[in-house]
Amino acid sequence: MLIQKYYRITKPGIVYGNLLTTTAGFFLGSKNSVDFSLLLFLLSGTALVIASGCVFNNIIDRDIDKLMTRTKVRPLVQNSISIERAFLFGSTLGISGFVVLLMFTNTLTFIAGLVGFVSYLAIYSYWKRRTSFATLLGSISGSMPPIAGYAASANQFDLVALLLFLVLFFWQMAHFYAIAIYRFDEYKKANIPLWPIVRGVLETKMQILFFTIAFGSVLVLFNHFGYSSFWFLVPTFIVFLLWLKLSLEGFQTKNDKNWARRFFLFSQLVILTFSVFISIDAFLH
Repeated sequence: MLIQKYYRITKPGIVYGNLLTTTAGFFLGSKNSVDFSLLLFLLSGTALVIASGCVFNNIIDRDIDKLMTRTKVRPLVQNSISIERAFLFGSTLGISGFVVLLMFTNTLTFIAGLVGFVSYLAIYSYWKRRTSFATLLGSISGSMPPIAGYAASANQFDLVALLLFLVLFFWQMAHFYAIAIYRFDEYKKANIPLWPIVRGVLETKMQILFFTIAFGSVLVLFNHFGYSSFWFLVPTFIVFLLWLKLSLEGFQTKNDKNWARRFFLFSQLVILTFSVFISIDAFLH
């Protein structure tokens, strides 16, 4: 069905994942006083903005998408949706989302959404074809949803917002580098200069270990500065230690792709655990 194809080019998995971290940031900033109508507007506007960015990313990447197995069936590659209609669809989503954020949240939330949107399309989508450092740039946009959530409820940018940015940034770096190893052949075929392709798999594993440890360090800082309690730290740190153990196993594995896939899948549990328990702790702390 045509509706399903339009739905697919919004990359719903990415939208839902980012709404999870947006909600976590919102609850952290609410301090036991949750405005659920504000949360609804926040999630609606954020979902529309992220979906818009994903539609435009489909347009930008259609030439390299046709070279990779997992993306060559996307509607724009198959010409089942025209570029013109996709552009109109993406523009409608984006304008609607930004209007919702501007009218029903606050200026800081709007700015966070705008920074994420622009950095994803104008910076990451352009540079990922040209430099192995593009993942660093892309992680900026992926770190903005929890900041938008926090800004919506707290209406400020402070140390908590910075810690939210860092925890998402470090998590994404490890997460995306694992994907780069897992999908090594596809990215190489598409001539995308990701870190394992340019610098090698071993150095990428070292980067994954570094960013995994950095992620765990930020978890401790939430507790150190009094922004969370042990109800948050204990479960999240246990999951982190399991993630750290898995990252170390990468240096002993005989099958890099299978290991990278396991690390990638476990990283989803890591961010889910963080988001759920930081939200719960906001009510208990």
